Amino acid sequence: MTTASPVRILLVEDNPGDVLLIEETLAGRHGAFAVESVERLSAALTRLGAGGIEVVLLDLKLPDSAGLRTFTAVQAQAPDVPIVVLTGLSDEALAVSTVRDGAQDYLVKGQVDGDLLGRTIRYAIERHHVRRQLESSEQQLRAALEQIRNLNQDLERRVAERTSELAAAYKELETFTYSVSHDLRAPLRHMNGFAQMLAEQMGSHLSPTARDSLERIQQRAVQMGVMVDDLLKLARLGRQPLNPRLTPLTEIVGAVIAELESEVAGRPVEWQVRNLPAVACDPGLLGVVFTNLLSNAVKYTRPRALAVIEVGETTRDGERAFFVKDNGVGFDMQYADRLFGVFQRLHRKEDFEGTGVGLATVQRIIHKHGGRIWAEATPDRGASFYFTLNAPAPS
Repeated sequence: MTTASPVRILLVEDNPGDVLLIEETLAGRHGAFAVESVERLSAALTRLGAGGIEVVLLDLKLPDSAGLRTFTAVQAQAPDVPIVVLTGLSDEALAVSTVRDGAQDYLVKGQVDGDLLGRTIRYAIERHHVRRQLESSEQQLRAALEQIRNLNQDLERRVAERTSELAAAYKELETFTYSVSHDLRAPLRHMNGFAQMLAEQMGSHLSPTARDSLERIQQRAVQMGVMVDDLLKLARLGRQPLNPRLTPLTEIVGAVIAELESEVAGRPVEWQVRNLPAVACDPGLLGVVFTNLLSNAVKYTRPRALAVIEVGETTRDGERAFFVKDNGVGFDMQYADRLFGVFQRLHRKEDFEGTGVGLATVQRIIHKHGGRIWAEATPDRGASFYFTLNAPAPS
């Protein structure tokens, strides 16, 4: 059986009688303590500097030091060694002060027995160790928090830099798109004009094949002009400020449906428009959203004997969303990620006209309102477009 090593104690006491009493008291603890004693503060500091001491029993009144200065000097020399202050009845207030400053405990001379002294020394060591562990944990926590703060600051800086770079790139792309689109308009007008002049002046002398080719040139020039106009509109969206105000969506939808009456003339179309709320939005831009979504619904329900187009409000993932549904030709959801790209089309242009810019415009507007847009569809069973709005409330 292994015997535990005795606790090494440095007794700093100049009164021989007190030294003898404490040594005899601890000697009765069956070798649990090994006591060294010194009479002066200078000797105590020298011994502590050599190491190996586990606890200090300290008298505050020594030949070369007195009062709180004695405690402060010992604590500074051996901050990792617990200190128990020895005091007389008249010095008890001072001893209490040392406890506030870091001493583990104090004992009044003449009132100490073996059990009390032993327990005090053991508890002093345990408390000191616990305090050091807590201080170490606190330092580690502070260091971790500082590291997290530094990481957050670095992340915020990098996000700000990246956001600035993206904003600059986005603005440059918009400027480029606007410039290219604007510069293309004149050549397209010239192309169409010259083709028209050629058809008028040489039409009777052209072969059927040549006339067909000339018509194709004119048609493609017109189609390209429409695409350029759509690109210009898309580019202008980035520059257009958002002017939100409380607007009844039912009024916007009603106005768009009225504009589409000429397109659905002679066709059986059932409009199912639910009662929609007033929301904070830019009414002009939301008009563009509903114009694109509803005109698409009109277009893609053309093969149906009865077109059913529904506009309403629902809740998705705890968020209010608005939708436009139709019973048209639908599309395959595996290509849904292409829906909102510029010039992306999921149907043949021979079957359904369009430039592939409309839904990109819709997405840009919804994003300007702080919302999101998505679609759900099944081939030949219709499509549903959902969007949310989170524009700031008008001031």
